[in-house]
Amino acid sequence: MKQVAPLRYDVIFKKAFGDLDVFKALVRDFLNIKLEISKVESEKAFIPPVGSVDTRFDLFAEDEKNRVIVEVQHRHYSDAYERFLYYQCSAMVETVRSSKDYCFPVTVITLVFFTGKKTPSPDNNILVHDFEVRDLNGEVVENLYGHKHLLFFVFTNSVSKNTPKKTSEWIRAIDDSLDEEVNENDYKNPNIKRLFELIEKDQITPEERARMKDEYSQGELEKKGFDEGKEIGFDDGYGEGKEDGIKEGKDEGRKEGKIETARNLKALGISEEQIANATGLSLDEVRAL
Repeated sequence: MKQVAPLRYDVIFKKAFGDLDVFKALVRDFLNIKLEISKVESEKAFIPPVGSVDTRFDLFAEDEKNRVIVEVQHRHYSDAYERFLYYQCSAMVETVRSSKDYCFPVTVITLVFFTGKKTPSPDNNILVHDFEVRDLNGEVVENLYGHKHLLFFVFTNSVSKNTPKKTSEWIRAIDDSLDEEVNENDYKNPNIKRLFELIEKDQITPEERARMKDEYSQGELEKKGFDEGKEIGFDDGYGEGKEDGIKEGKDEGRKEGKIETARNLKALGISEEQIANATGLSLDEVRAL
């Protein structure tokens, strides 16, 4: 048995799937696409941003034909599906920013892996938003546009009978890592064994461990807000307390994340004014760190 860091953490997920060969293998097995790329970007942001939200993608890569985004989500956000739909659409819009005829020059595909959420479909743990146009009878109208953009929601805590073979081993591997112990002999895919090598506990740096701790603390704050909200919602009979609790937990968790980011930027010698602008904290809050 190999001791590994769990793939529920953003920092560990990016470390594993940010590896060029692992990323290309994942995309090939899920999407049947052979990407012609030389790098995978982490925390990719568009400059200037698309719309009013400064979207950042966990993992991002593109070649002349395809733009592929890979995201991981462990915490329970009530707006998760809409948020990732926004990510997908902003990535699509950005491709035509300089286009004169509003045509999409590449196909945009997003893979979202949920590690702590049950599939809403009892028979399928992979759901697909295919952006197809349908008539009032539900029939697909073909050939309206040249690119088949796709948004996948992959739920890793189960593998259904309809899960394709090539993808099921990846899904099992992600879920298997969550208890911090894996048996490599259960997997035939050499790229998954490479993934396990990357997240082996002995290979995790002190900085990565610190970021895991920060993510854990933020998640606990959000969970506390959610749980307290449920109790309040039960008492008041209207369910409003639940939403308030979720919001409070999210807000508190985000604030902690901003503070930690500010600390890291300060350690790098970046000016307090720049840190305040980048994180949204006040100048006094930055100075107090």
